[in-house]
Amino acid sequence: MDPVVIGLTFVAIFVVELPDKTFLATLVLATRYRPILVWIGVGLAFAVQTTVAVLLGHAVSFLPEEVVQAAAGVMFLLGAVILIREGRGHQAAEDEEVVTKDVSGHRAIVASFLVLFAAEWGDLSQLLTISLVAKYEQPVAVFIGALGALLVVSGLAVVAGRSLQRFVKLHVLHYIGAGVCLLLAAATAYELLT
Repeated sequence: MDPVVIGLTFVAIFVVELPDKTFLATLVLATRYRPILVWIGVGLAFAVQTTVAVLLGHAVSFLPEEVVQAAAGVMFLLGAVILIREGRGHQAAEDEEVVTKDVSGHRAIVASFLVLFAAEWGDLSQLLTISLVAKYEQPVAVFIGALGALLVVSGLAVVAGRSLQRFVKLHVLHYIGAGVCLLLAAATAYELLT
């Protein structure tokens, strides 16, 4: 297990997810339910999603290396385009106020799990996780990095989401995520061509 792959995966997923709907959905859920219950439900959803992505990425790694590298590069470029578009959209968006509700622990966890579980299928972080497993062929390292990043992002959302948005604009985070995806695409293209 390569710590560099864990770190690279963590940074890539963290930067991509911080401005994503994951952060926003978790933040909104945390305004409705007790934050720790939201984080537990969201964390369970991420564990399932990341496991599926790693298994798919591992299956993809059996394809010829050139095909995997080219597909990973395209996915990174696609991710950059998506993040740039979302960044532009968020520049004009306004925050909305949500009223906190007191709901039982079990219901809050299940609601949080279901919201994030449904929202994350085919999400950029899941596609990025598949690509990273296929590229580096280190499923455990990618799993640890990806799940760690998702748990940290959701933890930030439940603890300091509103405060963070006062200091860093959401569209700036989208653009940073796009930059990371472009760097990964360039590195992949370089490896493919050399």
